[in-house]
Amino acid sequence: MREVSFKEALAVWIRIGFLSFGGPAGQIALMHRILVDEKKWLDESRFLHALNYCMLLPGPEAQQLATYVGWLLHGVKGGIVAGVLFILPGAVAIFALSWLYVSLGDLAVVEGVFFGLKAAVLAIVVQALMRIGRRALKNTLMPVLAVAGFIALFVFDLPFPLVVLGAGAIGYTVAKRMAMQGRLQSEPDINTETVVRAGTKRAAVVCLLLWLLTVGGLLALLGYDNVFSQIAVFFSKMATVTFGGAYAVLAYVAQQGVENFQWLEPGEMLEGLGLAETTPGPLILVTQFVGFLAAYREAAIEPSIFYASMGALLTLWVTFLPCFLWIFAGAPYVEKLRANQSLSTALAAITAVVVGVIANLALWFAINALFAEQHRISGFGVDMSLPVPGSVDLPMLALSAVAFVLVFRLRLGILPLLGISSMLGALWVLWIA
Repeated sequence: MREVSFKEALAVWIRIGFLSFGGPAGQIALMHRILVDEKKWLDESRFLHALNYCMLLPGPEAQQLATYVGWLLHGVKGGIVAGVLFILPGAVAIFALSWLYVSLGDLAVVEGVFFGLKAAVLAIVVQALMRIGRRALKNTLMPVLAVAGFIALFVFDLPFPLVVLGAGAIGYTVAKRMAMQGRLQSEPDINTETVVRAGTKRAAVVCLLLWLLTVGGLLALLGYDNVFSQIAVFFSKMATVTFGGAYAVLAYVAQQGVENFQWLEPGEMLEGLGLAETTPGPLILVTQFVGFLAAYREAAIEPSIFYASMGALLTLWVTFLPCFLWIFAGAPYVEKLRANQSLSTALAAITAVVVGVIANLALWFAINALFAEQHRISGFGVDMSLPVPGSVDLPMLALSAVAFVLVFRLRLGILPLLGISSMLGALWVLWIA
């Protein structure tokens, strides 16, 4: 790893922050192209090991990967700058779009734009499923883990941590058996020294204290029934239990925000994801939209942009502060773990089960976007929702078919896809108005 000036790194992180469209798959590909291929700051094995480590953490893997690489290059200062710049452009854009959503969302043309965005999002999520699946499902075990993960989540509604950690345990056990049988080769050339960056432990402690003081202070001052306390507790819980990357976070937030707290409707969750897809930065920024709507509608006074803004900022704070904590607490030991082949296999198994997580997300979104009614099946351990066939939304089905053609046949980029889908949605709503 060559020496890099902080000024040079700052310019690159700004560039990545403004170009990081396309969700985790696109963002990871962008960082790989710039950091490994173009700048040659990291070699291939180091980048992939860091990625697998970040996939093991709760929260958005792409933002945590940027934070990790920033820390590796310039310590705590580099990690904070890289992580914040990865978030900032998208956060500002989401805030502006959220304001427009609550201000103009009742206009026909705006409703049409978001109607079209839902169709585009379905195609984007399925595309992400196929991309990550091709990369992760490379042997007999990995596809089995992906299918098992999907069944566990969609059919039996098992907790995300249990599914993801179970996959890691299986991968670790398989690797251990292969090592005992002499079929797992070590990599003696890997440098296993612990990487030292001054102030890293102190930074982790500061992040932890700020996080705990925020949540504890709101609970003490406002009580749990206040919407701001609920936002702080819910998104803090999300930051600790949503293993498996950004798509795992989205599935968890969508189901809890819609079904449990009832802060927004299923269609609004899709519209929020559409907003996040139109902007750079991690898809988890959709949580900012959720927090914005929650505070806007459930504050003690009339719907308020000020309360909504505070809800959005609080959501950002408790969502991303733990991401910096996880990196600063674990980054010094990541390089040493590179030579542990059993752990590396466990991380690969977790990456595989994420494919099942994304499949669950894609089906959940499809059911809620394409069908007006669902019925729940429960009993004998099964707990899942299935669509009512007669409630299909034919215009949405047609728009989704167009979006799939644009993505998979014409190979249209994400921004043109969103633009065309939004225009078609607006034209449809204006035509029937």
